[in-house]
Amino acid sequence: MRVVIQRVSEASVIISENVIASIKTGLLVLVGIEDADTQEDIEWLCRKISGLRIFPDENGVMNKSITEIGGDVIVVSQFTLHASTKKGNRPSYIKAANPDIAIPLYESFKNTLKTFVKKPIQSGEFGADMKVMLINYGPVTIIIDSKNKE
Repeated sequence: MRVVIQRVSEASVIISENVIASIKTGLLVLVGIEDADTQEDIEWLCRKISGLRIFPDENGVMNKSITEIGGDVIVVSQFTLHASTKKGNRPSYIKAANPDIAIPLYESFKNTLKTFVKKPIQSGEFGADMKVMLINYGPVTIIIDSKNKE
């Protein structure tokens, strides 16, 4: 499972001109799921995301987590995070999980993250054509892969 975490001052998801998710200060989490992903990957990532100290403290130092600031979270599925560009110019998405595997893992990811951040999680719609808008705060963007725990 691969995530791109963006610290935002605001973010929203729009489908067919309808805003389906909208937050102020918090995190926009793009999540890509592959066939080999399990609940163990989800637990590890959600613990990591909820504990990341990427928000400023009273001295302006990145020393606070999303839970400490009471920020909000939007999660958006994005299979293109598993794009392979090794051959040619057209990306291959062979590593991205099919919907029958990905949807239950995506739902579990959102529910698990909710327990870690102790707040409702807003989200995009799996498989939908979405417009994701954000104002990156910092900018701060972090990429984490549960198969490459560094």
